[in-house]
Amino acid sequence: MKILLTGASGLVGKHLIPVLKKDNHQIVRLVRSKDQANEDTVYWSPLSGEIEVDRLRHIDAVIHLAGEPIMGRWTDKKKERIRQSRADATHFLCKQLAQLTPPPRTLIAASAIGYYGNRPDAWIDEDAPPGTGFLPEVCSAWEEATESARKAGIRVVNLRIGVVLSPDGGALAQMLTPFRLGLGGKIGDGKQYMSWLTLEELIGMIQFALRTESLSGPVNAVAPNPVTNLEMTRILGRLVHRPTIFSVPSLAVRILFGEMGIDLLLAGARVKPVRLSEAGYEFKHPDLEHALGQVLT
Repeated sequence: MKILLTGASGLVGKHLIPVLKKDNHQIVRLVRSKDQANEDTVYWSPLSGEIEVDRLRHIDAVIHLAGEPIMGRWTDKKKERIRQSRADATHFLCKQLAQLTPPPRTLIAASAIGYYGNRPDAWIDEDAPPGTGFLPEVCSAWEEATESARKAGIRVVNLRIGVVLSPDGGALAQMLTPFRLGLGGKIGDGKQYMSWLTLEELIGMIQFALRTESLSGPVNAVAPNPVTNLEMTRILGRLVHRPTIFSVPSLAVRILFGEMGIDLLLAGARVKPVRLSEAGYEFKHPDLEHALGQVLT
């Protein structure tokens, strides 16, 4: 297939490209700098409404991963960049895709389990309503922005991605140094659930979504066995052979990180990948301790 990819320079994108090329797919990257233009790139600037439409023709599938990093204190400007880079950019891209003749057959669009907000106890599947707050609002708008593509007959998969574990970036990379120094510990009371998956698993899910025609709509991209923050702390401590006696009080998280800390570090959801399971996806890393053991070797 000829696949258009956004977010190619991000953690997922840069690991996904060689896997897709190994499967003999041709990759065309959407880039935001005209200096990067070549036969394998297409320039776009969603904020200014620019895109090289003629170079989008004959695309079979689109994998849309681009978005402002979510970590960092959520100032008003940061929140606006997060929203624009997801909802507005996706809306712009999907309008362009919908006008192509013929349009791509498939769009795999990133979303996040932040859609569900803070759900302390109950299992959550894809039929659950959105939560309340900034992240659920952004994720809802992010997914709604794909509607023009869906109406044009494109099969749209909204991947609600969990916490991606990789030593190369994201949450795990930030946790490793303090844990290896013996400074790791639970956050708050440690009871908040973390719905996780490895980077390798996410890439496998994207490959599965590309070839599984029956899959569409919201799809939870998580491992089947979420853990609490306390369980995660104990497992990671065992694997790096360090004690985990320290903890970060909830008040400290609120003071240091503000709204971001409350929504990302103190909140959680126990998310279940029902639609992937029903479609026949075979999980590579369903167990956290085994998964981290593989990732950290």
